[in-house]
Amino acid sequence: MLLFARNFIKHPKMLGSFIPSSRYLIDKTLAAVDWNRTRVFVEYGPGVGTFTTEVLRRMRPDATLLAIETNRDFVRFLGHKVRDPRLMVVNGSAAKVADELDRAGQGRADYVLSGIPFSTMPRELRESIVQATRDVLHPDGAFLVYQFSRGVLPDLQRTFGSVSQDFEPLNIPPAQVFVARP
Repeated sequence: MLLFARNFIKHPKMLGSFIPSSRYLIDKTLAAVDWNRTRVFVEYGPGVGTFTTEVLRRMRPDATLLAIETNRDFVRFLGHKVRDPRLMVVNGSAAKVADELDRAGQGRADYVLSGIPFSTMPRELRESIVQATRDVLHPDGAFLVYQFSRGVLPDLQRTFGSVSQDFEPLNIPPAQVFVARP
């Protein structure tokens, strides 16, 4: 919690909140996942692993979780905190997800999860990440996005065939949840 708060103060535009996500937000965001068929799961911005540990708990034993994080403190922390052979943590950009999947020896992703704050990043980068995500998703996959604003919704609607929306009030701050499918 201290590492998360300290990094929020150092990099407020990289983190959407000063505290990790609630159990309610985690459950609502991951409700769309078909865990029985999930082989490759990608997480953007795992932070201190609040979602990461829950994804690993629900994943099949033969699945892979590729976590892409730009913050080196969080990469080091996750490398020490989470000891699971299914987890691969890389220091990189979500815009380069295809390259990271190739390096990991994986093809398409079944699901991509993101809580990175799209509203604070430049438009070009946001659009690049959304398009790159669409490009690596399996045709039956989904992009799971939780945000504290609806700012990314137009990008999702332009890029994906269908986008559903939900809201989780039991989180600080309350969050929007989007499920975008090819």
